[in-house]
Amino acid sequence: MVGVLRLPSGRLVRGRGLRRPLPAGPEPAFALYLLGREPSPVSWEARWLRWPDFWLPSDRTAAGAALREAWARAETERVEIACGGGYGRTGTALACLAVLDGVPNHEAVAYVRKHYAPRAVETPWQRRFVARFR
Repeated sequence: MVGVLRLPSGRLVRGRGLRRPLPAGPEPAFALYLLGREPSPVSWEARWLRWPDFWLPSDRTAAGAALREAWARAETERVEIACGGGYGRTGTALACLAVLDGVPNHEAVAYVRKHYAPRAVETPWQRRFVARFR
C-alpha cells in the first residue's frame, strides 16, 4: 500500500502530504496533523500538533504524548500521520513511531526511508530529534 508504513510489530500507519488529495480507501479512525497552523476539520478524530515546516514540534512534551497515542492506537485502529508534503515532519514522526515499536534510534530514519519514502526526515535537526527520541 502506497504511503503506508508497516512497523515491525505489524502495526500500519498511513503517512501522507495534505497538499495532495485524500487517497482512495478507508478513512482513518485517528489522525495526527503536524502543521504550523491548525488544519481544516475532518470527519474523523484528529489531533493537531504545532510543527512548523522543516523544523521540530513547538512542544516536545506534547509531541511525545501525541506520538505515543498514535502508536498505541495503530494496534487496533487506522491511523494517519500527515504534514504538508508528507516527508519531513511526517517522516520524522513515523521514525519516532518506529523507535516506540522497537527499532533502535540510530536505525529508525533508515527504516522509514526504506519502508515509507526515501526522502523522509529532511533536515539534520529532524534526524537528531529521532536519535534522541525516547
